[in-house]
Amino acid sequence: MRSRNLALLSLCASFPLALLSPGSAFAADASKEVSTKFEVRAIRNITYYDGPDADKLKHRLDLYLPKGKTGFPVVMFVHGGAWMFGDKDFFGVHEAVGRMFARHGIGSAVISYRLSPSVQHPEHEKDVARAFAWLHNHVEKYGGRPDELFVCGHSAGGHLVALLGTDESYLKAEGLALSDIRGVMPISGVYVIPEGLFNSVFGKDKEIRKKASPMFEVHPGCPPFCILYGDDDFPTCGAVSETFCKTLRESKIEAESHEINGRGHVEIITGAGKDDDPCAKALVDFVLKHVEKRR
Repeated sequence: MRSRNLALLSLCASFPLALLSPGSAFAADASKEVSTKFEVRAIRNITYYDGPDADKLKHRLDLYLPKGKTGFPVVMFVHGGAWMFGDKDFFGVHEAVGRMFARHGIGSAVISYRLSPSVQHPEHEKDVARAFAWLHNHVEKYGGRPDELFVCGHSAGGHLVALLGTDESYLKAEGLALSDIRGVMPISGVYVIPEGLFNSVFGKDKEIRKKASPMFEVHPGCPPFCILYGDDDFPTCGAVSETFCKTLRESKIEAESHEINGRGHVEIITGAGKDDDPCAKALVDFVLKHVEKRR
């Protein structure tokens, strides 16, 4: 039964988000904005990695910044799509989330990363760590605070930010540490990589797949977590999200979980770009709470 549940959980990362079209109800809904305190300044297509294996399209990020404000916290957002689909420019869905944060006085960086089958794990994770390191090293000149960086991701992106916040090796490779992450906010994420699925992403080695599972990387010293999922999410997403939250708490890590009513796996992220959405509110509240604790 456990293996069956884990297999079902993996569907959380494989939902065909690519089936959304620019004219879909989801995409149109996500693009709506509600007037709030801050106007948004957008800076697009910044290269965050230019090494010898750099991808001119994927190693880019967009910044969404609150106009007229400095010294603000910043959230790095990582898109989903089964580690094989999508990017930062996905019909405006991820841009809407970035703009939502900025309207609330929180800067955001929405990133792309290389995808399978062109690359395999851990290359996706390396890209996420590179983007975070770029943000840490450069965000101050855009008005953000490098000591108040949060990470957030949906579906496969939820997996990637959860792993970044539990396995310190990726940050260490960039000269950083887990303490440089102020908080982690995975949405409908994947916390255990089950055997037999996504071989083009993770390969078949059992130990590699276990090492890629945030559930098994939890240890004291991880940053605080805010774990979100929909009440109509993919099968077992809720149960495994709660198990992950419990595992974090058992290691004395501050963790909270939120079931978002009326949201499925897709709706939870397309709705998060609206200011009055419960998912958006939970994300903003978590950031502001931990900013206040530190100041």
